[in-house]
Amino acid sequence: MSNKGFWIYSAIARQVLEALDRGETDIEISADLNLSRDTFPLCGDELVLDGENRLSREELHQIEGKENRIYYLEGGRLDVLEERGEGYYKLVPTDQAPLLEISGVKMHISKGINPLESAGQMAAQVVKKGDRVLDTCSGLGYAAQAAVRLGARDVLSVEKSATVMALREKNPWSRGIFGANIQLVHGDIEEYIRTLPSASFDSVIHDPPRFSLAGELYGERFYREIYRVLKRRGALFHYTGNPHLLKRGASFVDHAAQRLRAAGFTKVVKVAALMGVTAQK
Repeated sequence: MSNKGFWIYSAIARQVLEALDRGETDIEISADLNLSRDTFPLCGDELVLDGENRLSREELHQIEGKENRIYYLEGGRLDVLEERGEGYYKLVPTDQAPLLEISGVKMHISKGINPLESAGQMAAQVVKKGDRVLDTCSGLGYAAQAAVRLGARDVLSVEKSATVMALREKNPWSRGIFGANIQLVHGDIEEYIRTLPSASFDSVIHDPPRFSLAGELYGERFYREIYRVLKRRGALFHYTGNPHLLKRGASFVDHAAQRLRAAGFTKVVKVAALMGVTAQK
């Protein structure tokens, strides 16, 4: 993965416009979604990022007016990082790594924590140094990268959506997923997991889309497949999302825990802060 462009969103555009209004000749901003900061010239009514990439006041106003959008500028072309097809996919800025949103639903814990940190905490629940890790629903790759930072020997990371994979290619915070220790697979984990050998992973990070989008990934049949591919004493972290009450007052998480036990898992424990559960084979 190599990007030679620049990422700008509403808050950054607003800073630049205010600096232009004050007549300043340069400005220090982040043009890579808060990974670093650099100083760029302000010439006339333009922000000059490099020889072929600049933003006019009109373009900056356009970006400023679109909250929760990220614009990418490369080769003089300005695009918003979103895709419409089977749903509305977009990258949404935060004060650190961006999050993925699909049809208005955030695919990460975002309240009080940024998505990179929450993914890291999920991985830390189960990943140990030297582990072989299965990352069932890769998304932007934050959990897979966290597993490697925790010392995983290698990570098999599976993603179903080509749209998500395309957005990931343009996310500078996803660069680490293209490293040597992570094997990327484009596939449907419900089908793909059946091709994996039994007892071949030390830990599994299962962070599926919400139940209404991928209910099959919350079922006992799929849980049995996770159990099968785990080694003895292997560990699972399963993000279930924000729990909601069902009939008779039992929560969604409780029902998921019951199905995990039915699939053979033991030590099924709720992790409320991460909206999920841990379990062991």
